[in-house]
Amino acid sequence: MNCYRIFKPKNKGTFIQRTEELNTLLTDYLKTEEAEHRHLQYAKIFLSDAQNQYQQLVESDFYQNHLSAKAVTVVEQPPLDGSKISVLTKTTDGPDDFVFQSLRLSEDEVKGQSSYLQTMLLFNKYLNSIKNSGMTMGENLVRTWIYVADIDVNYSGVVRARNDIFARYGLTADTHFVASTGIGGYSATRHATVAMDFLSYPAVKEDDKKYLKALDHLNPTHEYGVAFERGTRVGINGEQRFFISGTASIDKHGDVLYLGDVGRQTARLLENINALLNDGGASIGDVDYFIVYLRDLSDFPTVSAYMIERFPKTPFIIVEAKVCRPQWLIEMECTATI
Repeated sequence: MNCYRIFKPKNKGTFIQRTEELNTLLTDYLKTEEAEHRHLQYAKIFLSDAQNQYQQLVESDFYQNHLSAKAVTVVEQPPLDGSKISVLTKTTDGPDDFVFQSLRLSEDEVKGQSSYLQTMLLFNKYLNSIKNSGMTMGENLVRTWIYVADIDVNYSGVVRARNDIFARYGLTADTHFVASTGIGGYSATRHATVAMDFLSYPAVKEDDKKYLKALDHLNPTHEYGVAFERGTRVGINGEQRFFISGTASIDKHGDVLYLGDVGRQTARLLENINALLNDGGASIGDVDYFIVYLRDLSDFPTVSAYMIERFPKTPFIIVEAKVCRPQWLIEMECTATI
């Protein structure tokens, strides 16, 4: 059994004081999880200011006691509840059957490099890391997250790089792509415009996967020149795991719906997510957690109230992150398990 939980400190003091509270919360939580034979497998940390917080984070007792040896990613996407730092955790009684890589570039690597070249560098880092593992990008890579600084300016370079690298390795509209979220976000490297996370399953075969379409709700992504799957279902170790890419309020023609109305956009994107899950034999009631990206932080009260009312028992976090189209006020991603 997999369990997801989101931790947010109530302390409104310094960043270190907030990590101290998280250390206590996670220590107590993991004791109860260990009693259920579950262990911490993955964590995603959302920061409000990576430049000032990252080093304090990795030196903190919270990080050193619980996260330093785990699959962890850290991204600057400010939690909109004002917590400065929030953490999504996954605990499980199952095996650690995946390879998670949070790849970042150094200042030396990004110097003078465009978003296109930085994206190519990150994909090449991934490809070099699996070179002698028996894995391939086409068969074993099932999910990516691409964090793009100043996304309104830099996203086009990311798209071109991903299209080029996928085409080079045989991932096309006639074969398949990879589930992905391309979203605004920053790493601790000051001049980096791109950071990436990669999720691979060494034992997965192509026959274990289904690419989710829901063509009555969303168009294929290649129709507007981008290369990712709307969602992927992966069958492994007796489970069906669903990875739903960043999803917005669009229709089957790729047109944006409900311009300027965040409430109606929220309802439509959730309808789209449900349609994708239905294509794989699941529903929105099977979702393990949601990550909600808001372009405009002033929309937080509306979206938060909607999510609390509709999903009172499903963990979710709302963060500030520019989405890749200005007309999208909101984007969401999620996972589900059946």
